[in-house]
Amino acid sequence: MIPGRLRPLVVALLAFLPGATAAEVRWWKGNLHTHSFWSDGDDFPDSIAAWYKDQGYHFLALSDHNRMLEGERWIVRGDTPAFRAALATNAARFGPDWLQHRTLQGTNQVRLKTLAEFRDRLEVPGRFLLIPAEEVTSGYLSFPVHLNATNLREPLEPSGGTNVLDVMQRGVNSVLDQRRRTGQPMMPHINHPNFGWGITAEDLMALQGELFFEVYNGHPSVRNEGDDVHAGLDRVWDILLAWRLGRLGLPVMYGLATDDSHHYHSHQVGQSNPGRAWVMVRAERLEPAALIAALEAGNFYASSGVTLRDVRRTSQALHIEIEPEKGITYSTRFIGTRRGFDPTRSPVMSPAGEPVRATWRYDDSIGETLAVVVGVSPSYEFAGDELYVRALVTSSKRIANPYREGETASAWVQP
Repeated sequence: MIPGRLRPLVVALLAFLPGATAAEVRWWKGNLHTHSFWSDGDDFPDSIAAWYKDQGYHFLALSDHNRMLEGERWIVRGDTPAFRAALATNAARFGPDWLQHRTLQGTNQVRLKTLAEFRDRLEVPGRFLLIPAEEVTSGYLSFPVHLNATNLREPLEPSGGTNVLDVMQRGVNSVLDQRRRTGQPMMPHINHPNFGWGITAEDLMALQGELFFEVYNGHPSVRNEGDDVHAGLDRVWDILLAWRLGRLGLPVMYGLATDDSHHYHSHQVGQSNPGRAWVMVRAERLEPAALIAALEAGNFYASSGVTLRDVRRTSQALHIEIEPEKGITYSTRFIGTRRGFDPTRSPVMSPAGEPVRATWRYDDSIGETLAVVVGVSPSYEFAGDELYVRALVTSSKRIANPYREGETASAWVQP
């Protein structure tokens, strides 16, 4: 008999074993990075949660900056089109008497509902789950360091540090300390490393106790693809994987995709809108413990619009089954780094010959394209000398509301 505290992890691992059936596990769609009026979003949290539920999501983490959705919080009742739309949408969904209003010293205000107040109106067992979270927002000098903490029990205070890595490490440690102290499952993840060019691959590769970072984020300012000086996040992923697994003796780090949604009333490039990216987690139950155990086992994929029927790993191969859409083509690139890769690296230099704070340049043996397969049933047979293998599925499907012009839908299969 499996002890209760180990059962979620065992169930998550079963999904990758031959013979696991749909009755044991299923896919759950969720977003782990979401903002509301509680910080710098432009809608009420209850309305936002209702939108995700109506769109078929199974779970949502509301992760406002440096606060959880608890206690009494009043905001000024604005007179902008967006605020008027927020009020109208909320009244239509929850009724005109749901929100509490007041006038204080001549200022019209509205009270924000806490998570405890509205979750019973929206949660449905086995269908929709709300998870308490916080974006712990800090930094070092001019470099932003943001870390999401999912399924928290108590809010966390941002801490400084002596450098970017130190700030991240203190944040991760605070989440893990609360997890140990409370006995509750919870997880940290590093947000948008390229936002403000704050976090490099060298920072991430040395981070301990962290299993997750955002390889894709739907905010228009996060620079997922990098530029001529700064590495894109897919490249960052391969660098940190190669060094963590091949040189530093640290565990794998998984790639998440999130909305980082802030704007709910104007949908266009340049706005941080909901519905751009998500994770699909394979677990037995729609509960925080089962979801977090599956995530920590790598039993999920990240997506900006491609749906996978199945991801199956054996000792010999990685197999993927894509849910096809009519008229859409798919190409899967299997990416990896082999043991004994060339560790040569060099800093990025400015025109004046000074080192730039950016991910270093590494040999092309890191993040090598091992195979490219066109079609809906791609697979890769291991040669046996790979440190890791991951997959990037790209498609010809144009995203209806992309974070950048011309973007097509993708999926990221975990290493």
